[in-house]
Amino acid sequence: MNCNLFLLVTFAAFCCCFADPRCAAEGRVDNDLVTPSMTQQDPAAGRRVQQVAPEYEGTAVYHALYLPVDWKPGGKYPVIVEYTGNEFAACGSTGEVKDANLGYGVSGGKGFIWVSMPYIAEGKQQNTRTWWGDRQATVDYCKVNLPRICKQFGGDPESVFICGFSRGAIGASYIGLADDEIAALWKGVFTHDHFDGDRKWGYPASDRQSALERLARLKGRPVLVCGGANDFLRDHRQLAAFTFLRPPISEIFDIPDGKVIHPHTDLWMHRDSESRQQVRKWFSEHL
Repeated sequence: MNCNLFLLVTFAAFCCCFADPRCAAEGRVDNDLVTPSMTQQDPAAGRRVQQVAPEYEGTAVYHALYLPVDWKPGGKYPVIVEYTGNEFAACGSTGEVKDANLGYGVSGGKGFIWVSMPYIAEGKQQNTRTWWGDRQATVDYCKVNLPRICKQFGGDPESVFICGFSRGAIGASYIGLADDEIAALWKGVFTHDHFDGDRKWGYPASDRQSALERLARLKGRPVLVCGGANDFLRDHRQLAAFTFLRPPISEIFDIPDGKVIHPHTDLWMHRDSESRQQVRKWFSEHL
């Protein structure tokens, strides 16, 4: 199959997945998506598994890999890399890799390889549930393991998106644009609630000027900015192709609503809404 035909078939399948209500039917309860639980099994289509990188054998550092229900050996698939929010009980966020949700909401379980990357704690023995731990180790982990995952499971290195909620929304830039090498991995960025540079936090180089220098590494690539704490970006449109979206979380859910106990949530993409349709349209347009 030539390259153009492959891209056309992939794009058509991606769009059909979003249009077909049967997609990921096994993962739905009352029409909501339900993120697959992480298991200790071998990777397989429709399965989300824990993986420990060779460099971290013997530690509790891990990432989670999900292969879509339509995955087949030898295929080629776009990839979503996700970073989780902080541990914050008030909104139901555990900060754990295994509890990431946003990327699954994008795909509905089909069409994308989804990888939940860790933040590595100081000492490099476990993941950290709050903030960055050993930032350089976290950056290096992604730079080593993302290409490895793509090579092993058919991820398309030209179609890799980074996404994150809350801490992960900040991390999409603070981690994902930390240097030119990691910044070159991404075709686009999707964030929800917060963004690097919105305010100064208690960690190094969290000031706006430093954040804008990181953002410049995108060199105009597309960024879908959802939720709040990101309005300052409207003054810096020269740095990226920004799209802004404010999902009405309190209209999508009657909070508390199941696992959604606060409007600050990474589960909003798990319920059909006009906002979810817009997010999925953005992804389809940039594949």
